[in-house]
Amino acid sequence: MSAGTGEHGGAAPAAGGAGAAGPGLPEGTGDGSRAPGAASRMSAGTGASGSAGNLSGGIGGSGSAGGLSGGTGASGGAGGLSGGTGASGGAGGLSAGTGASGGAGGLSGGTGASGGAGVLSGGTGAPGLSGGTGGAGSGPSAGAPGASAGLAAGTGGSGDSLADDPPPPGAPAPIACLDPPPPGMACIPAGWFLRGSDTGPEHARPQARVWLQTYYLDLNEVTYAEYKACVKAKRCDPKGGPAYSDFDRPKQPVNGVNWFHAEGYCKAQGKRLPSEAQWEKGARGPDGALHPWGDEPATCERAILKDATGRGCGVKKQGSKPDTGRPWEVGSRAPGRYGLYDMSGNSWEWVADWFTRSYAECGADCEGIDPLGPCAKDGEVARECPGKLRKIVRGGSWYWDASYATGVWRRPHFPSNQPFHHFGFRCAANAREAEALQRGAPAK
Repeated sequence: MSAGTGEHGGAAPAAGGAGAAGPGLPEGTGDGSRAPGAASRMSAGTGASGSAGNLSGGIGGSGSAGGLSGGTGASGGAGGLSGGTGASGGAGGLSAGTGASGGAGGLSGGTGASGGAGVLSGGTGAPGLSGGTGGAGSGPSAGAPGASAGLAAGTGGSGDSLADDPPPPGAPAPIACLDPPPPGMACIPAGWFLRGSDTGPEHARPQARVWLQTYYLDLNEVTYAEYKACVKAKRCDPKGGPAYSDFDRPKQPVNGVNWFHAEGYCKAQGKRLPSEAQWEKGARGPDGALHPWGDEPATCERAILKDATGRGCGVKKQGSKPDTGRPWEVGSRAPGRYGLYDMSGNSWEWVADWFTRSYAECGADCEGIDPLGPCAKDGEVARECPGKLRKIVRGGSWYWDASYATGVWRRPHFPSNQPFHHFGFRCAANAREAEALQRGAPAK
């Protein structure tokens, strides 16, 4: 196919899981609604009275004040405290189930607050408190993490609170990150993260807390030069699909690879394909941000994708059939969470799991501790899965628009599918594999 034709085929995604699922998907695949929406950030089932019940992503603090840490309270224009004591004044935040009155109130532990705005979480922390101390100010810039301070399904405030929650019963002891990590990889520390979205496409619902052991992800998508070297060493199969001179430059992400190509390459490096949960935590961080940079929209300044006019990023040509562009060299945009590049756009990335039409359909296989989806056992995904025919690609690509370049969009594809010029991958490693990589010998 040429750069401007092929997989899309002019079809539009269908909502609700029936009919023509979306570009390049067979009828009835149920790929869900087109727009992923915003990542859902909800409290754990209890409410607060006031003019507002929660904070959404991108709001750094509540009211007109930041917060104070260290267990002390304040009265007046701004107040924040911990340890179960209250504050009065323009804004108040507290923990341990104690109420506050004033312009705004936030609390944890399932207790309500009255005031101009109410926010609550079901776990720890207070909205907008992160990073130590804060001062009076206006909006999210004072004492609050400007990128995200929404409430996360049972824990409060910043994503750090969720990540630091204790492991669930039955979870293994968290493993410390290697310092330094294996070359070209980043460590994602053990802990909880928010998977899915209650307001996104059907296939990404419901949102849930998932706990993952420490693992590692490649900083970049595997490049054409890296894959070519593996083929030359006779450790990888040649990639399929037609050759594109504009798409096979050394530092561009390798394209035209199916799931088996991707899995084979990672194994040859002593690594593995990431699970879907591992990929999503790497892209979104622990607090359920919609993109690697937060909840702000995906644009050509932040990711390599197709813009609203149908042109690829950086394409200046006009015409009745816009130039859809091409993949860019890896790392052409700023890194996101954990220092990872191109987790939004550039190339769709294969993951290990078998596809289900929603997390609800997947059930317990997609929940809890280190989930691997259907047909997984002893930390490995089976090569065959009765009733499941498709694997998953994540992250969007240079050939698709911004609505797909989110941390929640899940796209099914047959593992041996005709390779496309916008399918790539990156590799992952567990703690044992990472230690072996540091020693320079693959794990046994």
